[in-house]
Amino acid sequence: MTQRTGLDLAARLADADPEIARLIEAEGRRQFEKIRLIPSENYVSQAVLEATGTVLTNKYSEGYARKRYYEGQQIIDEVEELAVARAKELFGVEHANVQPYSGSPANLAIYLAFMQPGDTVMGMSLPMGGHLTHGWSVSATGKWFRSVQYSVGRETGRVDLDEVREIARAERPKLIFCGGTAIPRLIDFEGYAEIAREVDALLVADIAHIAGLIAGGAHPSPVGHAPVISTTTHKTLRGPRGAMLMSDQEHAKPLDRAVFPGLQGGPHNHTTAAIAVALKEAATQEFTAYAGQIVENAKALATALIERGFDLVSGGTDNHLILVDLTNKDVGGKPAAKALDRAGIELNYNTVPYDTRKPFDPSGIRIGTPAVTTRGLTPAHMAQIAAWMDEAVEAGKKDDGEALDRIAADVRDFTKAFPIPGWPAS
Repeated sequence: MTQRTGLDLAARLADADPEIARLIEAEGRRQFEKIRLIPSENYVSQAVLEATGTVLTNKYSEGYARKRYYEGQQIIDEVEELAVARAKELFGVEHANVQPYSGSPANLAIYLAFMQPGDTVMGMSLPMGGHLTHGWSVSATGKWFRSVQYSVGRETGRVDLDEVREIARAERPKLIFCGGTAIPRLIDFEGYAEIAREVDALLVADIAHIAGLIAGGAHPSPVGHAPVISTTTHKTLRGPRGAMLMSDQEHAKPLDRAVFPGLQGGPHNHTTAAIAVALKEAATQEFTAYAGQIVENAKALATALIERGFDLVSGGTDNHLILVDLTNKDVGGKPAAKALDRAGIELNYNTVPYDTRKPFDPSGIRIGTPAVTTRGLTPAHMAQIAAWMDEAVEAGKKDDGEALDRIAADVRDFTKAFPIPGWPAS
């Protein structure tokens, strides 16, 4: 019997599983050859990629640093402590928990920490730009808690804090969420905080989409206004797929207990390391410039789309995200998104406020600029992207596959000049 060696166990992926290796290669090429405008997606750095794929994935670490339930935590404790310290420094918070697996579990931990089944939660309605975990009916948060929602103005597409105050006074929620997944304007954290204090509610800021903009100074911070903050670590923050909870000291212990042992077992240590790397990157002047460039690109793209007759919810953007209502283009969001994908432009179909169509076949598309900004695109490139989008939407309406394929070829030629981390173009 031949003894296995360390070298045998370290076989390259291409040798160990050529099918998966082929699919990863194909996905790398797809990400390189397309203009990726999904606002929740990005390209992480080579350093973040390397941290994610390390031997840290081998270690199980129930508990928190210096208070583990397994032995052999000497190195893992240092990794987690470093990530926590960097989160606290970057965002200026008193407490940070870097263990949540993703944004939805992080939000569930908030409910577990501060709510009882049947308590009232208030959040932005999902079709208006909120998130499933802010109390929407199909989510556990809408089934286990009494949920009330606020909306945006039909004409303005913006949150009316007077309406929020009126609902809060009438419903007396125990917890209020601000933030969401399709909000193209700045969030008035101070205004929400005033309302929360008035009705004695806990204000939670869900900054999953805008965390990188906040870290880079391109969006106001909720710190000092919202005692509890939830965020993912990817999107504009440009880290791995994970999440963090941040708070003042008063709310720290309940949050920690809710994450572990309330909802999770051991954290994903390779992800924790990658979060630490991303947080270090986000503390640099280069990242500050990047965050500002994201917003500049989004505003330039919004202007170019308006010039081509696209109807933007709220009339534009203040951040990384643009929500487009295609009703005036006489096409639904889903067929438009499919046509654009064939044309080499990746985005997602999305409901728009007061949408008359069904969620799986809505009126809108949602786009954003984090990923293209990472690749080095500037406002000077946004007019061309808008032109391709306009042409592709019209070609899709006519079922003109030849035109869509021609645009895709142009896009492939265009993206050759903009490499992506972790995938050498060939």
